[in-house]
Amino acid sequence: MHAPDASHFLLFKRILRYVKATLHLDLLLLPSPNMSIQAFSDADWASSSSDRRSTGGYAVYLGPNLISWQSKKQRTVARSSTESEYKALANCSADISWLTSLNPVCHDRTKHIEIDFHFVHEKVARKELQIQFISTKDQIADLLTKPLSSSRFAFFWDKLRPCSRSPSACEGSIR
Repeated sequence: MHAPDASHFLLFKRILRYVKATLHLDLLLLPSPNMSIQAFSDADWASSSSDRRSTGGYAVYLGPNLISWQSKKQRTVARSSTESEYKALANCSADISWLTSLNPVCHDRTKHIEIDFHFVHEKVARKELQIQFISTKDQIADLLTKPLSSSRFAFFWDKLRPCSRSPSACEGSIR
């Protein structure tokens, strides 16, 4: 912000075009007896060319409904892709913990990967969290962490269940 150049202006224009093109979209919430929480997390290791910090992101669903998401540059430089993935997973786990307890305690861990590892390990040991490999072709969190082709973006965007604001488009949904 202190020394913007032409590339910053181009990115700003791109963001404004995106916001303008999506103003008509809402988040679709459907009534469902399914109250299970499912989450997807991912990280794009060392993706920032200016400081080599990773971008982490996650999407959390309650039944079929997206209820929480984040895409954020990580606060520290990860020395491996595994470390950046653990940081993203720890942030996702903290959000799930908060959502399940509705106790707004900050669990942001940035000192070292060991803290993230132990945080996640504890959740797995207590059976509060189940870790599964998700193939890149099904990784919804890629939408939040990676540049995607138009077709992959559209595929994952649809998985977020966006809904047009037109009255008939989202009948029976909660906005």
